[in-house]
Amino acid sequence: MSTDDTTDASTDTESNCGASSTDDDSAATCGAGSDSSSSGSGCGGSDSTTDEKVGATVDDFDADPGRLVAVGLGPGQPEGMTQRARGALLDAEHIVGYTTYVDLLPAEITESAEELYDTPMCGEVSRTEEAIDRALAGNDVAIIGSGDPNVYALAGLALEILESKGGTASAVDFEVVPGVPAAQSCGARLGAPLVNDTVSVSLSDHLTPMETIESRLHAVADEGFTIAIYNPWSRKRRENFQRCCEILLDHRDPDTPVGIVHGAGREDESVEIVTLGELEDLGETDLIDMTTTILVGNEDTYVWDDRMVTPRGYESKYDY
Repeated sequence: MSTDDTTDASTDTESNCGASSTDDDSAATCGAGSDSSSSGSGCGGSDSTTDEKVGATVDDFDADPGRLVAVGLGPGQPEGMTQRARGALLDAEHIVGYTTYVDLLPAEITESAEELYDTPMCGEVSRTEEAIDRALAGNDVAIIGSGDPNVYALAGLALEILESKGGTASAVDFEVVPGVPAAQSCGARLGAPLVNDTVSVSLSDHLTPMETIESRLHAVADEGFTIAIYNPWSRKRRENFQRCCEILLDHRDPDTPVGIVHGAGREDESVEIVTLGELEDLGETDLIDMTTTILVGNEDTYVWDDRMVTPRGYESKYDY
């Protein structure tokens, strides 16, 4: 999936986007303290390291700051984007994001932007700093992600980097424009699995050690939550998924309903409802990868007419 409108990040950033410093150590590109290509090889492993470091500070910019908006695209298809998100992107002069997400933007948005900047997977720090530096240089900038900016995404990182540069959120008029998170968009494909208490767990150990993820899984699996599992599988993290299935089976019945949604809202979308006991074997199929979200029902979840249902408790209070 690609668009001809996407500008390659490696050829688009010779300037320092308005930084006043001419020192070679700080006046390369916006976000120049990082090299996105150097960090990609280790992506997905808890022992991976990157060379990404924050570069320019607010003192390196002469312009009045512009605006920085973190925009959630929702599940991916244009109709899944909120009107508020669409409006924010149409108003943005510059749009920054992971290449896959930039490729999801409709033509009306990519054609309206003055500049597009994208980086491959694991360029989180470099592209977030790029967005911040462009805003500090006086531009109206949107940094994009799928789902919602506050769910395993970059809204928090943007504020952390802005603070480390000596800036403030109000200086760049920072705003978060929410999108539909993956758990909600996938839940809608499966019926009504999220009606009661739900927790989310990501199996990505890129930032969180697997030992910590395992501890969280044990804790939540032993409670009465529906569990939304993000980032379940990659070639470098097969063991994480297998370990997750083992932990869940330690705490829950093998017949527990599990909903699997691959590529929600995209051309290759696939939806299946299986049992927890069947889940691990599906890790070797195309159904489960980094675009998949898995919803594990609680002890009350059941399947009716090919739909997952998690009761809220109305049946104990009302007659129907």
